[in-house]
Amino acid sequence: MTNLFVLTQTTFMGLNFFDEADFYMLLARFGFNLGIAFIIIRLIYFPKYKRKDYLFTYLMINTVVFILCFLLDNIKLQLGLALGLFAIFGIIRYRTNPIPIKEMTYLFIVIGLAVVNALANKKISFAEIAFTNFAVLLIVLIMEQFGRLKHESCKLIIYENIELIHPERREELIEDLEKRTGLKISRIDIGRIDFLRDVARILVYYMDNDQHINMADDRDGFTGDNSELG
Repeated sequence: MTNLFVLTQTTFMGLNFFDEADFYMLLARFGFNLGIAFIIIRLIYFPKYKRKDYLFTYLMINTVVFILCFLLDNIKLQLGLALGLFAIFGIIRYRTNPIPIKEMTYLFIVIGLAVVNALANKKISFAEIAFTNFAVLLIVLIMEQFGRLKHESCKLIIYENIELIHPERREELIEDLEKRTGLKISRIDIGRIDFLRDVARILVYYMDNDQHINMADDRDGFTGDNSELG
């Protein structure tokens, strides 16, 4: 006890060397926050999507945001700090790979939980914090396991049989695309046509209930102007 008292009274670089109450509070909250984040990211997200890059990103962002919020909590900038962190981390888009909407949602979840768990004060009970975390965890689990609805996906295809792009041959075009791709196509958009190379850019839309395939949106950079049909 004497040694512990000495540590609490010792300063280093202008900081208290050890603050028993704050340190144990940090350990407890950090463990709770990391446990919830680990369940959501490693046990729910990763087995379904198999993205190791996002697994690392989510865990590190959750950890860093939690530590930032907890250590800066005493500066009395809770609201401004929280809004600033949401603004900074919530709009992250990597230059080479824009984050798909599902991954952006998980990013928002891990940031939100870190902020809530770090900035909770004496006005909020542990029961409320636990309910908030487990409610988010439960909703994520339910939506991933039982809320899988069919959604319309799209693929960009460079198509060489441009004789079929005429409106009166649309059914033949869709039939040929279905035979080549194995997809049940619901609709198509014909984009830029290159008559020099006899190819056309076509977006094919199909209903899909398997959302674990992550890719950049094929709509990006697509020109849907059919004026080049000439």
